[in-house]
Amino acid sequence: MMNNMSTLDTVAIINPIAKERLTLVEPEYKSIESLPSGQVGTVVEVYERDKEKQYLVEFSDNQGREYAMAILKEHELLVLHYTLEVA
Repeated sequence: MMNNMSTLDTVAIINPIAKERLTLVEPEYKSIESLPSGQVGTVVEVYERDKEKQYLVEFSDNQGREYAMAILKEHELLVLHYTLEVA
């Protein structure tokens, strides 16, 4: 089992996320079929539904403009680490 994710964690999606599960913000992205695996986003909210955590993830471009959001489950995400934690 993965560690629980927290608000503002940087994450990548493990498998593509279908357009139907996305809230698309920018009009130029309306033609996409899915977000590809490896796409990086930020956890902006954590929900607990039926004893299962779900995460609202925001996806932004290089200029910081949000283009999509999705509510995803823990098994769909990989937390990215920038520093190595030594035990």
